[in-house]
Amino acid sequence: MKLLVTRRMTPAAEAAISQRFETTFRDSNTPLTEAEAAQALAEYDLILPTLGDGFRGDAFKQGTIRTRLLANFGVGFNHIDIDAAKAAGIAVTNTPEVVTDSTAELAVTLLLMTARRAAEGEKLARSGQWEGWHPTQMLGSQVSGRTLGIIGMGRIGRTIAKKLHHGFDMRVVFFNRSKVSSLDFRARQLPSVAEVMQNADFVVIAVPGGTSTHHLIDAASLEALGPDGILINIARGDVIDETALIEALSSGKIRAAGLDVYEHEPKIPPKLRALDNVVLLPHLGTAVEQTRTEMAMRALNNLSAFSSGDPLPDQVA
Repeated sequence: MKLLVTRRMTPAAEAAISQRFETTFRDSNTPLTEAEAAQALAEYDLILPTLGDGFRGDAFKQGTIRTRLLANFGVGFNHIDIDAAKAAGIAVTNTPEVVTDSTAELAVTLLLMTARRAAEGEKLARSGQWEGWHPTQMLGSQVSGRTLGIIGMGRIGRTIAKKLHHGFDMRVVFFNRSKVSSLDFRARQLPSVAEVMQNADFVVIAVPGGTSTHHLIDAASLEALGPDGILINIARGDVIDETALIEALSSGKIRAAGLDVYEHEPKIPPKLRALDNVVLLPHLGTAVEQTRTEMAMRALNNLSAFSSGDPLPDQVA
């Protein structure tokens, strides 16, 4: 079977994949366009796509389709039109679980950086303009003992909450679309996003992307968070209305934000980049060599199962 991997992988991952399949590794870091995705669907039996690749509706309508499996590299698969894939007879898998710890660690990193104004401080230290310590310099927000809000209490949301509850003695409130009853730490489920925003000092977004969560965090939600609130997003960029977020940060409606993802990634609005009260990272959530290799191996497990006629371990469609 011919396999296309749409980005380069870690050396260990590439070696393992190449041993199993006749593999082409696309030597580019830009996502596939819809036209390129359509061409790939016509030429390869299997595809290992990554974030942003254009496997949307039109890609499935441009000619003969040879592909039988899209083994997505990552948990999120909102760049794949699931209904169109199903209609074309293409299975879709993802790579859950292996991304949990690294993504949760980055959420904690962003929360601490934002609360303690670490990015501003690092910039000042590098500038050569620092005049030395004084009692009111760059005062931030204490994290320990405060209230953490989680929007989306799945694997990643639970791990973030657990790390901050046990590590920083934070109280936890959360919103989740379904009832959650199996937590191994104390947390209170609230009936709406707005109520979490109102009750939390720090809110971390950990929901999947897609139409059901598009602009879940809007101007009203940000208003509910309040002028001392801090928002962290390690989910998908379009979960937050970016225009409303810029206005809230600029006007002091919320205190600060820490972002690893963006609504029109990789484009980050100049107005957002100009703000001092937002920490911006270039989508580093799973950027750990071990994690990226494990993600590739999880995708390889799905590819191997398909080629052997076995059930797909991580089928989402």
